[in-house]
Amino acid sequence: MEAKYPIYIISKGRADTRLTVKTLEHIGQPYKIVIEGDEYGDYAAVIDPDNILVLPSDFRDNPVWARRCEDTGLLGGSIPARNWVWQHAKDSGAKRHWILDDNIQHMYRLHNNKKLKMTTATGFRVCEDFADRYEDVHMFGMNYAFFAPATTKRPPYYWNTRVYSCICLSNEIFPDFYWRGKYNEDTDLSVRIMKHGYHTFLFNAFLCGKIASMMMKGGNTKAIYNIDNPGERVNRDQGNENFDHRREFAESLHKQHPDVVQITQKWGRWHHHINYDDFQKGRERPKLKAGLNIPKGVNNYGLKLAKMKEEYINGNAE
Repeated sequence: MEAKYPIYIISKGRADTRLTVKTLEHIGQPYKIVIEGDEYGDYAAVIDPDNILVLPSDFRDNPVWARRCEDTGLLGGSIPARNWVWQHAKDSGAKRHWILDDNIQHMYRLHNNKKLKMTTATGFRVCEDFADRYEDVHMFGMNYAFFAPATTKRPPYYWNTRVYSCICLSNEIFPDFYWRGKYNEDTDLSVRIMKHGYHTFLFNAFLCGKIASMMMKGGNTKAIYNIDNPGERVNRDQGNENFDHRREFAESLHKQHPDVVQITQKWGRWHHHINYDDFQKGRERPKLKAGLNIPKGVNNYGLKLAKMKEEYINGNAE
């Protein structure tokens, strides 16, 4: 079973790795990958050209897509591409669209607290159908697999929290809502949506195998994080604590949302902190659509637990 809403992958400098492309192709999920024109040859050599969307040459200058943050004055990274995707999805007539980072390796079903690799795209459809029961859920997505350790039980989903990297957005709220700024754009958008009174879902029942930031070449690794050699996260430029702009990330988000964001240090580097409980306490839960008939019992969408070949279990299968 495929997703019913279109899936876009924004990508830069990763034609060689193309992890998300390989993941979606393996599970049989159609997609479009969005790239800049000067990289078309690299991507078209390894991806069906019918799956490639090339950004217009002025995508970084068009004010509809290049949305500078009003609070910080910042603009950069993938923001113009993300807004171009939102416009493209809305113009297509789709109710929602998925926007995925290009460094996702495998999709998972969390079952009895075990992360099981998916060989089908059904997880997208399950998340979509669940969110579509509600009137006011305009952003949802899948949690990171590394945020669901086997030692800690997780509910099937969280409501009113941030959504990262594997995101589904309602097209009806664009352009009133849009991607903006340069740093922490997914957190900023999540917070703005919740402040408006809308809701978000973050699913644990289905997870994405997102590779940690700064661990791969391409994407934002150099342009945003200032990392020349991905993976070198210990020897931090001879004592420059902000060499990867982490403090700037946190300060930018604090300027955008000083009422909910705190700047702190975790794991030896700067971070932002948001108490998402504040978006749940005293708030009504997402509102079910009127006249909705939800069948009783468990619907597994035809999913079955099966023993896989060793090469797939070890992550070597394409």
